[in-house]
Amino acid sequence: MAFEGLTEKLNSAFKRLRGKGRLTEADVKEAMREIRMALLEADVSYKVVKDFVAKVTERAIGADVLEALSPAQMIVKIVNEELTSLMGGEDAKLTISPKPPTVVMMVGLQGAGKTTNAAKLAGFMKKQGKRPLLAACDVYRPAAIHQLEVVGEQLGIPVFQMGQIDPVDIAKAAIDHANKHGNDLVFLDTAGRLHVDEALMDELKNIKAAVSPTEILLVVDAMIGQDAVNAAKAFDDALDLTGVMLTKLDGDARGGAALSIRAVTGKPIKFVGTGEKLDQVEVFHPDRMASRILGMGDVLTLIEKAQESFDMQKAQEQMERLKQNKFTLNDLYDQLSQMKNMGNLGDLAGMLPGVDAKALQGAKVDEKALGRTEAIILSMTPAEREEPSLLNNSRKKRVAAGAGVQVVDVNRLLKQYDAMLQMTKQFNSPKFRKMAKKGRFPGMGMGGQRQRGRFF
Repeated sequence: MAFEGLTEKLNSAFKRLRGKGRLTEADVKEAMREIRMALLEADVSYKVVKDFVAKVTERAIGADVLEALSPAQMIVKIVNEELTSLMGGEDAKLTISPKPPTVVMMVGLQGAGKTTNAAKLAGFMKKQGKRPLLAACDVYRPAAIHQLEVVGEQLGIPVFQMGQIDPVDIAKAAIDHANKHGNDLVFLDTAGRLHVDEALMDELKNIKAAVSPTEILLVVDAMIGQDAVNAAKAFDDALDLTGVMLTKLDGDARGGAALSIRAVTGKPIKFVGTGEKLDQVEVFHPDRMASRILGMGDVLTLIEKAQESFDMQKAQEQMERLKQNKFTLNDLYDQLSQMKNMGNLGDLAGMLPGVDAKALQGAKVDEKALGRTEAIILSMTPAEREEPSLLNNSRKKRVAAGAGVQVVDVNRLLKQYDAMLQMTKQFNSPKFRKMAKKGRFPGMGMGGQRQRGRFF
């Protein structure tokens, strides 16, 4: 995940401060030197780093900090506030035109992911109750129109295209189409280049003049570091951007672009792409991102992800079934299906305060393994899923053949299911409930501390 190296270095600097009962001005300046180096290594613009460190230092050497009971915590608080301010301070939402359709012009260099991310945003807005339309205005890149049609079909979003004619005419016709068919949002997927050139900018200026877009969003690849900031400045000078969308923030980008773009262009980051899947897009929250960078977690985003991934009504129904010891393979299948939507475990761990995401680096929900498990369950009859004890050897062979696995895989799943069933029975036992009321759990002492050598 982006910022991993920066988080590690910042926490190292703060750790040295926490080891001191009182801080001197020299202690603060030494910590600021480490923070400066950490930001520069993260590919943050030199001028941005210089201004940031100056602001933090000015606040950190004040008497209220140096004389505080926990000066190190005060400095972490200051860095958190200044990071939030650096990235925009407040959330910047997509502007909706009072007179539909709202036209969103997606621009950027070739390879930044405009086509896919135009579709991601359209899908995101569809979940908000909008009726988006995707317009194929990239008439140069081979298969660009087909790519937009494919992702549009996957999301259930209509795509307007007129082949390889003048992109300005396509943009105007797309808006007319939206007016006639009740689409209140139009995303224009424009052409890109390998680098900024005059022909590209002239075409984009002509589209802007013809349709007067409500939003002009620059799609920026976070992996290219300071080049992303330079590209952002060039596009902003030519088109007067309204915002930025950062992509590939799930990769090993050092994160400098996210910390520099707002300061250099003055334009807010509105969305971030957090993975390759079409639903992996988030609103950019400067305060939450600052907390993630400082290793303080991002519980709000984690809750939002859980709410999106899990069917709350099903979860409630499963909870009631668990209480009645009625957990079946159908329930297990439902849980596995929803778990697949949660994504990378390392990224999720980074949202939890005090959890080292690096410790779970590379840990992912194994979709192939989950797929095999789902196939095994779906190869069973409804009666077998409700009552797995019906599965004798001949039935197991039939299930294995239907799922394309071995009988040993079926047996392994059934053992795992039995273990889960035993655990739910233990949780529902009168003994467990009685101890839980007293704050004591099987194998645990008062307050959740494990008692050595004692297990139930």
